[in-house]
Amino acid sequence: MSGGARRVLEAWRLGVVKYGDALRLQERLVADRKAGRVGDLVLSLQHPPTYTLGKQREKAERNLLAPEHELRALGADLHRTERGGDVTFHGPRQAVLYPILSLRPLGLGARRYVEGLESAMIEVAALHGVSARPGDPGETGVWVGDRKIGAIGVRISSGFTWHGLAFNIDPDLGYFDHIVPCGIAGKGVTSLRREVPDGVELPPDEVIHDQLVRCLATTFGFTDVELKN
Repeated sequence: MSGGARRVLEAWRLGVVKYGDALRLQERLVADRKAGRVGDLVLSLQHPPTYTLGKQREKAERNLLAPEHELRALGADLHRTERGGDVTFHGPRQAVLYPILSLRPLGLGARRYVEGLESAMIEVAALHGVSARPGDPGETGVWVGDRKIGAIGVRISSGFTWHGLAFNIDPDLGYFDHIVPCGIAGKGVTSLRREVPDGVELPPDEVIHDQLVRCLATTFGFTDVELKN
């Protein structure tokens, strides 16, 4: 940015939202963003237990390790989506951010945008004493050693973003046993709670959600964040 211009990111704190409801809200907001009826914003929320498949449907279906009726017996929904990425799980105590952004004014392409999402999660992990890193080539998301702590699945349409990231604060990791997370075999899944050094107390989940929003805003060059409940 030049000349000290003010650039505001609006953040909607939505609490727990069913996946289908969040998807419909994103669709409406992307249309509004394209039409200029809203500015750049990010949805900050959690989902009830939900498995989602990315747009490479056949590959993602192979990485489901249980039939749909068994997943539903666990109390989880299953959604097939048009985001990038493979199969993943969303659930309570996992921070989900869905940025609705116009990339061109931010000077971002798809690769730099994804790297920015990774950077925000890495920064938040570092705030709590956890050293995280981007994935190796072909492994999107954020890792602690060979354990995945943050997943990314985005969709970009005409330079406008939706879907986003999921950062594990302290979800029930047992749900990941029923999938090959993100289609990457032989790697584990972890959480911030599992990785923090001994004696480190985590703040309430809402604080970590806000930390993610602020790190994301800084990464993408926003000068201010407006948090709205």
